[in-house]
Amino acid sequence: MKCKLLALDLDDTLLDSNSKISPRNMAALKKAAAKGIMIAIATGRMFRSALPYARQLEVNLPLITYHGALVKKAGSNEVLRHCPIPLDAALEILEWGEEKGLHLNLYSHDKVFVAEENESTHYYRTIASVPVELVGSLTRFLLKERTEPTKLAIINLDGRFTELQQLLQERYSSRLSILQSRPYFLEITCKEATKGQALKFLSEKEGISAEEIVAIGDSYNDIDMLQFAGTGVAVANAPQEVKSAADVITRAAAEDGVAVFLEEYVLGV
Repeated sequence: MKCKLLALDLDDTLLDSNSKISPRNMAALKKAAAKGIMIAIATGRMFRSALPYARQLEVNLPLITYHGALVKKAGSNEVLRHCPIPLDAALEILEWGEEKGLHLNLYSHDKVFVAEENESTHYYRTIASVPVELVGSLTRFLLKERTEPTKLAIINLDGRFTELQQLLQERYSSRLSILQSRPYFLEITCKEATKGQALKFLSEKEGISAEEIVAIGDSYNDIDMLQFAGTGVAVANAPQEVKSAADVITRAAAEDGVAVFLEEYVLGV
C-alpha cells in the first residue's frame, strides 16, 4: 500500500484506556517514520493537550486539533488554519445552554473556561489533564472578551444528547458542525472545522494526494477524514456508522489496532 501521510486520531484509536501510546503502536509508528511516512495527529483535543503526544512521536507535520478548527505547528506554534465559531452564534448557544442548566466548556486561545466547579468540570479535568479556568457566566465572559471561540462543548454525564443535538442542528446546521465525539461530549465548531477539511488543507500544503493518505479513527468526527483519505481505517471499537465509512477495519484500540494495520498493510511485517 502506498502511504506518504498517516493521519491518526488519538483517543480510543491510538491511545489505550490510560491515554498512553502502547509500546507496539510506538514501535510501528517509529518504523513508519523511518520509511519516510509523514505522521499527522488529527484530534478533537486542544492543541496543548495533543502536543505531548506529538513530541513523543516526533511528528513532522502540524497538529490538527479541535476537530480541525485549529491547525498549528508543534515546534514554532505558528497557526496555519483557524476556523472559530462566529461570535453571535457562540453567544446564542451559551445563553441558551445557561437557561437550560447545561454544563458548557468554552475554548479560546487554547484555554478552556467553565462557569463553575461541578461533577462535569472534575470529569473533564481528569480526562483532559489541562487546567480549567472558572469564570462564572460564560455568556458574560464572552461578551466582555469579544473573541470568537475555537470550540464549545456540552458535557452531559448521563450521555443523553439526541434531543439537544437535534435542536442545535435544526438551528445551526448551515453554520456549525455539531458532533458527539465521546459518550458524554457534544462538541460544536465552525462548519468548516472538520478533520477531513483540515487534512485536505494539510495534504495540499505538503503536495500529497488523497490517494497517498491513510487515516485511522474511531468516532463520528473521524468520518469525513476517513472518506477523504485514499485508505480510511476504523478500529474495531468504532460505531457501525464509522466502520461503514472505512475501507479497512483493524483491531480495537485496546489490541493495538494502529500497529496491526501498519504491520500488515504498510510495513510488511
